[in-house]
Amino acid sequence: MTAIKHALQRDIFTPNDERLLSIVNVCKAGKKKRNCFLCATVTTERPVQVNVVKVKKSDKGDFYKRQTAWALRDLAVVDAKDAVKDNPEFDLHFDKVYKWVASSTVEKNTFISCIWKLNQRYLRKKIDFINVSSQLLEELPKVAEESVPSGENQSVAGGDEEAVDEYQELNAREEQDIEIMMEGCEYAISNAEAFAEKLSRELQVLDGANIQSIMASEKQVNILMKLLDEALKEVDQIELKLSSYEEMLQSVKEQMDQISESNHLIHLSNTNNVKLLSEIEFLVNHMDLAKGHIKALQEGDLTSSRGIEACTNAADALLQCMNVALHPGHDMLHAVKQQQQRFSDLREQFARRLASHLNSVFVQQGHDQSSTLAQHSVELTLPNHHPFHRDLLRYAKLMEWLKNTDYGKYEGLTKNYMDYLSRLYEREIKDFFEVAKIKMTGTTREGKKFATLPRKESAVKQETESLHGSSGKLTGSTSSLNKLSVQSSGNRRSQSSSLLDMGNMSASDLDVADRTKFDKIFEQVLSELEPLCLAEQDFISKFFKLQQHQSISGTASEVEEMDGGALVRSYTSGVPQTISSEKDMIRQMMTKIFRCIEPELNNLIALGDKIDSFNSLYMLVKMSHHVWTAQNVDPASFLSTTLGNVLVTVKRNFDKCISNQMKQMDEVKISKKSKVGILPFVAEFEEFAALAESIFKNAERRGDLDKAYIKLIRAVFVSVEKVANESQKTPRDVVMMENFHHIFATLSRLKISCLEAEKKEAKQKYTDHLQSYVIYSLGQPLEKLNHFFEGVEARVAQGVREEEVSYQLAFNKQELRKVIKEYPGKEVKKGLDNLYKKVDKHLCEEENLLQVVWHSMQDEFIRQYKHFEGLIARCYPGSGITMEFTIQDILDYCSSIAQSH
Repeated sequence: MTAIKHALQRDIFTPNDERLLSIVNVCKAGKKKRNCFLCATVTTERPVQVNVVKVKKSDKGDFYKRQTAWALRDLAVVDAKDAVKDNPEFDLHFDKVYKWVASSTVEKNTFISCIWKLNQRYLRKKIDFINVSSQLLEELPKVAEESVPSGENQSVAGGDEEAVDEYQELNAREEQDIEIMMEGCEYAISNAEAFAEKLSRELQVLDGANIQSIMASEKQVNILMKLLDEALKEVDQIELKLSSYEEMLQSVKEQMDQISESNHLIHLSNTNNVKLLSEIEFLVNHMDLAKGHIKALQEGDLTSSRGIEACTNAADALLQCMNVALHPGHDMLHAVKQQQQRFSDLREQFARRLASHLNSVFVQQGHDQSSTLAQHSVELTLPNHHPFHRDLLRYAKLMEWLKNTDYGKYEGLTKNYMDYLSRLYEREIKDFFEVAKIKMTGTTREGKKFATLPRKESAVKQETESLHGSSGKLTGSTSSLNKLSVQSSGNRRSQSSSLLDMGNMSASDLDVADRTKFDKIFEQVLSELEPLCLAEQDFISKFFKLQQHQSISGTASEVEEMDGGALVRSYTSGVPQTISSEKDMIRQMMTKIFRCIEPELNNLIALGDKIDSFNSLYMLVKMSHHVWTAQNVDPASFLSTTLGNVLVTVKRNFDKCISNQMKQMDEVKISKKSKVGILPFVAEFEEFAALAESIFKNAERRGDLDKAYIKLIRAVFVSVEKVANESQKTPRDVVMMENFHHIFATLSRLKISCLEAEKKEAKQKYTDHLQSYVIYSLGQPLEKLNHFFEGVEARVAQGVREEEVSYQLAFNKQELRKVIKEYPGKEVKKGLDNLYKKVDKHLCEEENLLQVVWHSMQDEFIRQYKHFEGLIARCYPGSGITMEFTIQDILDYCSSIAQSH
């Protein structure tokens, strides 16, 4: 091992200015046994750097090469695996853990000891040595000397001591003294023995001088001791004087103690007197109620503003006196107890007097307000409660005082107010709605009619039976929509006018007037109710001191029922606190006071729907707008909730109106003896759409109308086709053409965006059935000629060449001339005239499509003429056969027929 160490020092570390201190033969744990050496080295240059170097034998020769080096400052942990038993394994924790197995335990211990010493000397850093005993770290060098052979021990251990022993460098002054001394003795280097002998002699001279100096200072020591003895004597004399002074002052101290104790007692007495005065002043200032306040509480005038103000100030002062925070022990004083009892009596007396007075005010208000109902009986207005609210708001602070001091009476007043006001509002609102119903129906309370007569179902029934027979009877409301479903478009205006006996006013105009009147009445009803409810809610919040946006919670100890809602109260602090929010209490009070609004509104809505089912459109728009307005103010308020509930009813009526129209479309019957014309439900849809567009302009519920449009228009399409298929008097194509043309014209005029697809579909159906009707009708004027050329086209289709058709027996030139002679110009004109009359009988006057159809027939007839001319030219070339009339003759015939009719 020594030879290897010297070889490594010479070949690897000396060229790098490093010195090898310790070496251990190791191999990696758990792998193939490939030996290498771990070396502990230090650099020879300052600052010293300590490294752990891994040296491995080269594969190509017997020399060693440096493989890896780690700085000792990067070493974190040295793990010897076992501190008790011999174990050659150990771990070094650098950037990662390196596991090694040494060739012997002694080499491992020697290497770990060297690492420990180098750390102590050069690094002074915290390297954790685990599983290594402290004795081993200190005694390890001795163990190494005993266990290693003498030659190796001297070389390795000696090398370690050379590097590890303490080395103290000479400072600059020591170096300078040595240089001066060596310059004074030139032979110091050449003759070291002479130099050492000279130094020894000089040292002896210095020792003698020191002894003489010590002996010379003995006299001075004796003088110092004498002075110390004299100082001690002076100290004894001073102590005697101090003792005498202390005896003299002892009596003075006793007197001063007596004076101090007397002063303490005087100070304590003064302090107690000051505190007592402060407590008395506190009780007098905070628990003394002025006589004026007492008089106001006992006899104050609760009817005048000045008296109410005096009572309010007195009540506040009383509340302050009762709520004063007493100091500990005050409640045990007899005077305090008497004063508190007096305050309680005053509070109870005034609370009783205040509650009685306010109850009287509530009752009187009910009587006074009832007397003013007569003047509103003929006007659609609700009585104004503002004066009543203004008078009662003077008591708002007193109500707050009552709420904080006597919640029972406060709650009693709340219930009484709700009872009185609910009856008052019920009378007012019922009278108000009665007037609204009278104005809607046009009748007085005694059943007398106004100028405008309401429509009766019997009249509508009679009118229906007179127009379409018993099979045309419909059920439903008396609205104009239902009236249209049982009338033909030709005589609707005259029948309605004679039925209503309204002079020159038409039924449509009367419907518009009635609906406009209903819309204004319904809007006025909502406009009157909304400020009434908002004003009452604002008054309740201010008068009863209920915050509309604040919740107060407390513990529960008692439950009382109030209109179906539970008030949970706690009397632990003297003032109960509701678990439900005060906002909910406001809503409960409003529900009790205005409990008749919702049923009255529902009755009014039912009446309006009974008068005219189209009124549901007006009500839906108006109600939606008012609900939206109320929700913007307070989504959870009584007004918002009530109007929202009523809006649901209105929406149901609207849906019911749409369903009824669809049902009537499905049940409609047509007369078998008269032409169909524009179907009733098509005209109804036009009226409905025009009315709805005028009502729902810029409305919030436009989406509901769009959905209704889709349902209705699909039902109209289905019903038109159904009626067209069942029609016997009028051709199917005419029914489809006229009605879909009317639908297309209606949708084009109204420009309903959600029905664009249906508008295009209606136009397509109109065009298709117009073309179909024209082609079908034109087959009749030149019937034989049509049959002849159809046979010619059939032969060509079977493969016969066009120029060879004339050789067919049934289609030769003679047969063609024979057929053509049957249709001279006069006969053609007669046929066209008969065709015009038949078309005129098929078409209705309302849609005014006669000229359009006639012009299409003229174009189709000319197209057929050109087609026949082409067939003659191709199939009978050079024959010189032509029609006995020309295109110009056709134009003249059509023009003269149209003008003559």
